Amino acid sequence: MTGIQELLLSRIRDVADYPEPGVMFKDITPLLADPAAFTALTDTLSEIATNTGATKVVGLEARGFILGAPVALRAGLGFIPVRKAGKLPGATLRQAYDLEYGSAEIEVHAEDLAAGDRVLIVDDVLATGGTAEAAIHLIQRAGAEVSGLAVLMELGFLQGRARLTPALDGAPLEALLTV
Repeated sequence: MTGIQELLLSRIRDVADYPEPGVMFKDITPLLADPAAFTALTDTLSEIATNTGATKVVGLEARGFILGAPVALRAGLGFIPVRKAGKLPGATLRQAYDLEYGSAEIEVHAEDLAAGDRVLIVDDVLATGGTAEAAIHLIQRAGAEVSGLAVLMELGFLQGRARLTPALDGAPLEALLTV
């Protein structure tokens, strides 16, 4: 394990039986409260943005906003929020996807992405991959290209990576931690 991985992992708190019995929730708020750890995370993710040739960063609601916005700022790129359906005014592109317990929709402003944009998707956790896959489809429908997906933590046992590999079409999926 590298020094950055040790630092990040040491700032993630396990919360047993949240949000329901049997679930071990990974709480990143202690990491966000530690300026050294948050800076290290931001620097590492912004390096990924640069290395993938991204021209914009998309953050997935809601913790992807917290991570993606400073990454975009540090890398000198624009930041685009992908929101839950019904949260953005004006013309949007919308994508439905399935969850373990139902379905949901996300959306992006139609004019925020265009042909020629190379987009790094940033989120806190990769679980089953449903939201990230929907974001990939939204970005592609807007005419932009996905340059990669970067997450703080991958829950490997949920197999999200296997689901996303075809949709990413060769773009890298970078997880700083895998649990």
